[in-house]
Amino acid sequence: MYAIIGAGPMGLCSARQLQKHGIPFVGFELNGDVGGLWDIDNPHSTMYDSAHLISSKHTTEFSEFPMDADVAPYPHHSEMRRYFRDYARHFDLYKHFRFNTRVVHLERLERGWKLISEQDGQRREGHFDGVLIANGTLHTANRPALPGHFDGELLHSADYRSPVMFEGKRVLLVGCGNSACDIAVDAVHRAASVDLSVRRGYYFLPKFILGRPSDTFGGAVKLPRRLKQLVDGLLVRALVGKPSQYGLPDPDYKLYESHPVMNSLVLHHLGHGDIKARPDITHVDGRRVTFSDGRQAEYDLILQATGYKLDYPFIDRAQLNWPERAGAPQLYLNIFHPEYDDLFMMGMVEASGLGWQGRAEQAELVALYIRQQQARSQQAERFRALKADRACQRLDGGYAYLELERMAYYVHKDSYRNQVKRHIAELGQGLECVQPFAGIPAGT
Repeated sequence: MYAIIGAGPMGLCSARQLQKHGIPFVGFELNGDVGGLWDIDNPHSTMYDSAHLISSKHTTEFSEFPMDADVAPYPHHSEMRRYFRDYARHFDLYKHFRFNTRVVHLERLERGWKLISEQDGQRREGHFDGVLIANGTLHTANRPALPGHFDGELLHSADYRSPVMFEGKRVLLVGCGNSACDIAVDAVHRAASVDLSVRRGYYFLPKFILGRPSDTFGGAVKLPRRLKQLVDGLLVRALVGKPSQYGLPDPDYKLYESHPVMNSLVLHHLGHGDIKARPDITHVDGRRVTFSDGRQAEYDLILQATGYKLDYPFIDRAQLNWPERAGAPQLYLNIFHPEYDDLFMMGMVEASGLGWQGRAEQAELVALYIRQQQARSQQAERFRALKADRACQRLDGGYAYLELERMAYYVHKDSYRNQVKRHIAELGQGLECVQPFAGIPAGT
């Protein structure tokens, strides 16, 4: 019996693949329903009212469960919640999960894992042959200390829900990722003023080109990496101009070496003076903020859109092969532990355009590896040796990704998916069809 931690998108597709391959499992979910952060009513969700998918639906959806034709190209979070609930119902996954249940501790045994969970104040212990960790990467806010003391409201984008909170206030947003830009655009319509503190340059991409989602372009012709960066960079320059034309710093790196911002509305508001660009913060005193250019301004609210930290509080960091100074666990394909054959990190991967299908392929590979282990096959032995040897390998496609913590588990989509698919083909050989896992009796 295997355990899956989390019933967000990654937990659901992990459950689906174990189900398809006849591998018994139980899922554990902290919330009362599926969907993870896409369920805005989940107390642990970091979603906000105006949030939409930043990749288009056709590059994001599960291939065996396409989104409805009437869903917008960039769905609202409520559509995504409905989609994941429909997915769970369609594949009969609800019955496999224990909801409103927190995983408190994972302990390695001589064989398998002891999992301690808590529901309604009562603790429960179970022993499992293996564990699939799928609790997500965007739930523990990164809240860096300010250089000084701020007397106003200090919040993180994880705390943001509605622009009502900005009513009549002088607002400073720190950061310039996708969430920061979404929230800045929201704030324009409520706040007395909106400033955006940006430390480094970003590439800004429009969501639509010629009426089509921009991430649906460029797949027909495969260009060499350097040529692709050059051509796409010139296209972006032609469509939106240089960030410095809007008062923002220009990137000092090439396109695709950090995650781009899918938001041109923030440039619109910068160009109209609704949002004012500011450089990095050097000092805070009361409500006065000093910036690296020497200028000062006063604010009522500072909102840090400074991202999230990887956080797996139920397991010791050392058990994840996660060195102290490393930004992420060192795992082959961001999934497979070099020593353990029964612990899998699901969804700890980011790539432009990877989508949920790329993550479903992760889950299929894990399910096939489990089956080959059960069969004691040569394929399992070969893969075991390979994952031990390549735990530190990074499939970056030759891109020089920025040395940022949020980029520590970033991969090149095509390189990553091609490698996963090759392993799926190898591990799928010689396996007999099995009866899909129907579930365990209630209460066990």
